[in-house]
Amino acid sequence: MSEQTEVENSQERLKTFKRALERRAYSEARSIINGLHPAEIALLLESLPPDEREPAWDLVDPDHGGDVLLHVNEDLRAGFIRDMAHTELVAATEGLETDDLADIIQDLPGQVIQDLLKSMDHQDRIRLEAVLSYPEDTAGGLMNTDTITVRPDATLDVVLRYLRSRGEVPDMTDSLIVVDRDDTFLGILLITDLLIKSPLATVADVMTREVEAISALTPAHEVATIFEHRDLISAPVVDIAGKLVGRITIDDVVDVIRDEADHSLLSMAGLSEEEDMFAPVVVSARRRGIWLGLNLVTVLIASWVIGLFEATIEKVVALAVLMPIVASMGGIAGSQTLTIVIRGMALGQIGNTNAPWLMGKELAVGALNGVLWALVIALITMFWFDDFQIGVIIASAIVINLVVGALAGVTIPFAMRKFGADPALGGSVLLTAVTDAVGFFCFLGLATVFLL
Repeated sequence: MSEQTEVENSQERLKTFKRALERRAYSEARSIINGLHPAEIALLLESLPPDEREPAWDLVDPDHGGDVLLHVNEDLRAGFIRDMAHTELVAATEGLETDDLADIIQDLPGQVIQDLLKSMDHQDRIRLEAVLSYPEDTAGGLMNTDTITVRPDATLDVVLRYLRSRGEVPDMTDSLIVVDRDDTFLGILLITDLLIKSPLATVADVMTREVEAISALTPAHEVATIFEHRDLISAPVVDIAGKLVGRITIDDVVDVIRDEADHSLLSMAGLSEEEDMFAPVVVSARRRGIWLGLNLVTVLIASWVIGLFEATIEKVVALAVLMPIVASMGGIAGSQTLTIVIRGMALGQIGNTNAPWLMGKELAVGALNGVLWALVIALITMFWFDDFQIGVIIASAIVINLVVGALAGVTIPFAMRKFGADPALGGSVLLTAVTDAVGFFCFLGLATVFLL
């Protein structure tokens, strides 16, 4: 199913569900919402205005409650948790997988956490504590501790009988993890090998030893890259001593990739991927206000630069008409470079080793495009204002600003990362400040020197 078709289906479900709510046909609405996957229920709830969410949430089958809470954004989850009864929260969350429970347990009230831990058996509590001991955005925070391990000296026949006695295996199990008596990771036993090799062969005979386990402290975005490059379905996770602590499956990695994409897109505008689209006006205004304030500072800097050349603008009115062209061209060129660099950094393709080469390349691209479009704009300006000097001045300013925009597009992400800031967060605001200020200064400065 294509992405466009899925979007259309989601909108159709939303429309049908809202009509049922408006008609107070709650039985029909309950049937619609509970016929969906928990992730689809979460999307439907997020797409409803605030006053319709509580009635819709009340229709959700309690058996789905925990999974739905897992998929909705943080703001909406906090609201539902705040309004749910103590017993409802315990019932909704106690059936979650260990890694999923770890994702939301910090949002639960203290008493609910205590009761939830009491309701868990000793082994599940240990598993949960193992996941919670690692930061959320690391392999340890992503992993599930429900793993199947085997010893290298066991025969395949013994392993098959062990699996049959279990009765079930964890989801996304494409291999069993081979460990020694101290739980040190040794390799993996592929399910395909287990099924087709001789039952008399030992695990050590057929296991795959070349597989590298992922360190529990590996950042989540690096885990996603490893899965992408190696085409993995699951991967073992080890601690610093090489002992097995869990495994990561592809469904967890897909969530990371989606979150990274949302983060990159929204952070460029200073927004959070967890922001509720239908949040109250005051809440949204407060969150966005800080970035508008920062943008105002950058605009005031650009205005101050223009003010330095007030006398020049008064004498040559054409400059006021042409100023936005210089700033806009530099801003677009810089944004192109900024986007490429941030994407490369996120994918692990750009580092200190190849950054100088990339900077040289982007400066050359900026200079080449600068010369090309400077000539075009110079000809238009000469024809428009019948002034050769203004044409030369704006052409020179555009070349300078496109080169500066490319330079800023490379250096701003590296500078932000060096100071511990997210390169995607507000990078475009800083870039705009640079290209506006430099563009206005170059254009008006050159005009002051050559026209007055």
